[in-house]
Amino acid sequence: MILSTKVGRVLSAPERPASFDTGMWAGGLHFQHRFDYSYDAIMRAYEDSLQRLGMNRVDILVIHDLDYWHHQTEPLVAAHMANLATGGYRALAELKAAGRIGAIGAGINELGMMPRFLELFDLDFFLLALRYTLGEQDTLDHELPLCEKRGVGLIIGGVFSSGLYATGPVAGAKYNYEDASPEDLDKAGRIAAVCQRHDVPLPAAALQFPLHHPAVASIIPGAFRPDHVTANLDFMRREIPTDLWAELKQERLIRADAPTP
Repeated sequence: MILSTKVGRVLSAPERPASFDTGMWAGGLHFQHRFDYSYDAIMRAYEDSLQRLGMNRVDILVIHDLDYWHHQTEPLVAAHMANLATGGYRALAELKAAGRIGAIGAGINELGMMPRFLELFDLDFFLLALRYTLGEQDTLDHELPLCEKRGVGLIIGGVFSSGLYATGPVAGAKYNYEDASPEDLDKAGRIAAVCQRHDVPLPAAALQFPLHHPAVASIIPGAFRPDHVTANLDFMRREIPTDLWAELKQERLIRADAPTP
């Protein structure tokens, strides 16, 4: 089980608006988010989560949303990073030493943040969203080799790039949480054509591709309906010929140095 360390509070009835904006997320709760990476905040978030879940420990705990997407500016990112380094990480280390969590990780979806975390913290893994998929492999330049060198594992989230590599290049397809550009649609269409030539569904290739990297331990497909789960299981069981990966590399649709069978 994953526990995130983003801190929030439930809105009381007088504060709660008639319509609560959950942004792009379906099923969001009525929380005001407050980012706090201090020792006390992480301990409080951990204990509160155990009570809500009815559990006495968690397997892996993720430092979440410490990036430019959420905090916008370098001074604010640096301030939160310093707060984590001087307080919050000590809480995580104590919880791990006591056997109350099994592993410490960080959720990342931006290039450049993983090396920054590894300069300061002894992490067990990263939950890397969107940045190692059929559509994007720039993390092969620096981030993933650094993880291999440090013995840091990876969970890959957003393997469908928030939709495009599940649906293919259809009208309204999303790529990395935004409307897919013509270039994004063209690339996905060319990858889908290669998959079709080898009688492989595009989602099967998207699900299986990241798992060939030696540092990747697991993926998060992002299913939100029961039929998504069963479909993903079928896609994971689908045999993919090595010629498909070779053709994708030959056509420069995935990087030549991406690990594949």
